[in-house]
Amino acid sequence: MKKLMIAAASGTILGLIATTQVAGPLLAQEADNSASVYEQLDLFGDIFQRIRSGYVEDVEEKDLIEAAINGMLTSLDPHSSYLSADDAAAMRVQTRGEFGGLGIEVTQEDGWVKVVSPMDGTPADAAGILAGDFITAVDGENVLGLTLDEAVDMMRGPVGSEIIITVVREGEIEPFDVSIIRDTIKLTAVRSRTEGNAVVLRIATFSDQTYSDLESGLQEQVQEAGGMDNVDGIILDLRNNPGGLLNQAIYVSDAFLDAGEIVSTRGRDANDSDRFNAELGDLAQGKPIVVLINGGSASASEIVAGALQDHRRAIVVGTKSFGKGSVQTVVPLQGDGAMRLTTARYYTPSGRSIQALGISPDIIVEQPRREPEVEGEEEETRAPRSEADLRGSLNNDSLTEDEIRLIEEDRARAEAAAELREEDYQLAYAIDILKGLNALGPKE
Repeated sequence: MKKLMIAAASGTILGLIATTQVAGPLLAQEADNSASVYEQLDLFGDIFQRIRSGYVEDVEEKDLIEAAINGMLTSLDPHSSYLSADDAAAMRVQTRGEFGGLGIEVTQEDGWVKVVSPMDGTPADAAGILAGDFITAVDGENVLGLTLDEAVDMMRGPVGSEIIITVVREGEIEPFDVSIIRDTIKLTAVRSRTEGNAVVLRIATFSDQTYSDLESGLQEQVQEAGGMDNVDGIILDLRNNPGGLLNQAIYVSDAFLDAGEIVSTRGRDANDSDRFNAELGDLAQGKPIVVLINGGSASASEIVAGALQDHRRAIVVGTKSFGKGSVQTVVPLQGDGAMRLTTARYYTPSGRSIQALGISPDIIVEQPRREPEVEGEEEETRAPRSEADLRGSLNNDSLTEDEIRLIEEDRARAEAAAELREEDYQLAYAIDILKGLNALGPKE
């Protein structure tokens, strides 16, 4: 109402007259809406009292109210929910990178629990849970019809205890059971290593430690390589990264951008919109970057991939990401509980929302599924014969020992890359891209 009055007051006299003519009906409509809200609240109170007095068993009033609040929030979208005091405390611990559980990020789809991604090095990861799996039962109890929080509560338990989850997976004809031993989840936000001449930064989650771990890990790998001149480029591996803290996604994006927008968030009220821009400074010193994503890359991962893609700072490789383009605000409530409420959508620098669409890779590369090995079946592999294997072949006397050594080192790296293709085809593909870009030399 206030917005409407301000807009009219800034117009002509005709505008003021028009406002006077419609004010009566608008005020009447507002009064009707208020009356309707009070009637609904009275209805809620009536039902609450009837449950307290007439339900077949005694019920805790606190549980009833919390269930009603959670129902109100979960009816909005899959990411809004009520957090009890225990859940709120657990969430605060999780953002610090250590918590108890199975190690999976989940959402809800058509009433079923869907795995967004398993987290690196966790019991779920070791048990072979994949992004896109549906969990239909926990310890034999069906989860259909439960809220997401209720299903998650069923999967929680003491560290060291066993849980049996029933999984439905695309490509599998029948559901199957997976046994997982609960453990304390200690997430390393970023793992760094060098493959060939490429620095691989595996970002598992966006927690409080993510940017600092990335910065120190990159610095360590570059030092071991003898400087950035000896590095082909950087691979940001965001596969199966379910997201996390928005500010960490902004820091990571800013780490490789010198200027320009990183992400914008837009709420229902235009005054609640925010725009985040990069500052001068590129940790990669202009070296090419490849970002790896898949269906388990969500939220903060998609912010990073979208920002670097839109600025043409990185080539995005893999498969389409999860498509979570909304921002949740955690609002503390009385009694140490909290409300997780979707308050905005986020947009990549080009102004696109990835909600339900995901980030589309520049180069689509599927990860081949490993075929199960058949016992007793061994492939006979014989190294191909070459000129050097022939009896009496001439020696190559045109190369120095150092030149021969360099050739042998290059061959060893090529063989290691071939082995990596068997283990992680997408990562090997990304390394090949960096190698090719490096061979072309820097842009003039």
